[in-house]
Amino acid sequence: MKRCVVYLAISLLLAGCLREQPQIIVITATFPPLSEAAVLQPNTPQAGMLPLPTFPAQLIVPTPHSYTTLADVMPKEHVVKAGETLFVIAQAYNTTVNTLATLNNLANPDLLEVGQVLALPSEPLQQTPAVKLLPDNRLVRAETLSVAALVQSFNSYLPYARDIVTTRTANGAGLDEELNGIQIVERVSLEYSVDPRLLLAVLEYRAGWLSKPNPSPLLQTYPIISDLARAGLYKQLAFLANELNRGYYGWKGRGLRTIEFSSGQRLALNRQLNPASIAVQTAFSRFLGYEEWQAAVSTNGLYRTYVQFFGDPFVGAFEPVPANLQQPPLALPFARGEVWYYTGGAHGGWGSGSAWGALDFAPPDERPAGTLCYTSLIPVRAVADGIVARSGDGVLILDLDYDGNEATGWTILYLHVSETPAAGVMVRQGDPIGFASCAGGFSNATHLHIARRYNGEWLPTDCTQCLSEYAPPPFVMSGWVIQGIAGQEYQGYMEKDGVRQRAEQGRHTTINHISW
Repeated sequence: MKRCVVYLAISLLLAGCLREQPQIIVITATFPPLSEAAVLQPNTPQAGMLPLPTFPAQLIVPTPHSYTTLADVMPKEHVVKAGETLFVIAQAYNTTVNTLATLNNLANPDLLEVGQVLALPSEPLQQTPAVKLLPDNRLVRAETLSVAALVQSFNSYLPYARDIVTTRTANGAGLDEELNGIQIVERVSLEYSVDPRLLLAVLEYRAGWLSKPNPSPLLQTYPIISDLARAGLYKQLAFLANELNRGYYGWKGRGLRTIEFSSGQRLALNRQLNPASIAVQTAFSRFLGYEEWQAAVSTNGLYRTYVQFFGDPFVGAFEPVPANLQQPPLALPFARGEVWYYTGGAHGGWGSGSAWGALDFAPPDERPAGTLCYTSLIPVRAVADGIVARSGDGVLILDLDYDGNEATGWTILYLHVSETPAAGVMVRQGDPIGFASCAGGFSNATHLHIARRYNGEWLPTDCTQCLSEYAPPPFVMSGWVIQGIAGQEYQGYMEKDGVRQRAEQGRHTTINHISW
């Protein structure tokens, strides 16, 4: 069948890093600490290197944050829901499988029953340090930055680093591409919408990648975490970005209130901190022991490294999402009269750590025999007027404020779309902008993944657990109001005019039919 859609510009796309449905998570062993110091001291310039940035005479410690509303009581128990594993539950409450298994006398942690009541650890009395490390706009990618320009004055290892990154094509096949370190930092920053300066500062703090042109072979392969399953810069940074997002959005919208170390020591997250500082504390607790972590989250840790290389992060600080933000009118991403399948409720915009603000829709055309990954013949359409800010690798970013900058204002992420118009093309609401496929991220069946951002921040579909200061506007498309289910990724409903449709995998039920 010949497509009748004509674009001002068309490009064939490749791939990225999301999942259509929760994958089975295998808990891998944690490998011994890196043989070099896990927390590196400020590096000494080597021969032939440019001088390192100098420290300010006195590091500025910002004043603590304050909240008008924050739940004083942590939940004491959890009721097991369909599809949940102990690992998923442990992540939701920032504890460990071992802690939950011990607390509940579980002989086999792999066996849970729907409706089973699990006791949760009580809130620790000791809080994390009240050291404000970063403003929120220095964690979220809220401005456009060139990674090459950020590191050009340093004799860094980044231009020489190489890693193979796999992107997925429309038919689901993987395409391997060798990228250098600068390209990988840029890619991870864009995918996860995390500020590249933070990623770079962690690379320097952990492995000296900004000040050493030739780190040890071990630190070249494992610059952040010593986990054999995450060898190489791309997997290391993707892990870091996802954990930073998990702390940031977990604190703002999913009830995250504690951290737990591999030793079993638990701390309450300090209520005087802002979400970005919480995110750094949480992410570092994932791969550092308690004493190393204390050093890392002090003013002489990552904060000092950041200031040394990128200046005072609190200059020009602002909240990416203003109070009382209103969503502009959005249409469903397909034509009026078409019936698509609502296959995925609220889940991560990019990776499970980000805000659960994405939805999945499968097109109504029949799959070719013998395959789940194909390029649909039915166009995906623009949900609003705007300009294409980025196009490629299965991704299209629609910028609703027309400045072409995806780090500012309202933007819509489309993922798993092929044959999209090029960056710079202006579109009207309802215009065709691509075809659902398996391109980009990870997808085992053709569908469209769509999510909202504002000033680079992922916005949840709805937010029953959000701090009131951060409550996002409801996600509404063509009058359909999206509702998630607390603690259940990929689940949820869409409601309109008294009709309630449920997210459900597959094409053999009417409960997930959506049209307008």
